[in-house]
Amino acid sequence: MGGVTDRNAARAAKRTLAARLRAEPGVVGVGLARRDTGYVVKVDLVDEGAASRVPADVDGVRVVTEVIGVVRPL
Repeated sequence: MGGVTDRNAARAAKRTLAARLRAEPGVVGVGLARRDTGYVVKVDLVDEGAASRVPADVDGVRVVTEVIGVVRPL
């Protein structure tokens, strides 16, 4: 990896990862976030247990996870 990840590369990686994680229990969202190294793919989780099913990177783009809990409609 290394270097700065631009938004287009991150968007492509997000699409790939979102398709891969679509049916995974515990995954509630996949998006983009800015970090020091440009963009990363951010995966929102119900709990830390789901993190083991999320890869550290996709197509050279770093993936980060955050436990946000259960998402409920307003």
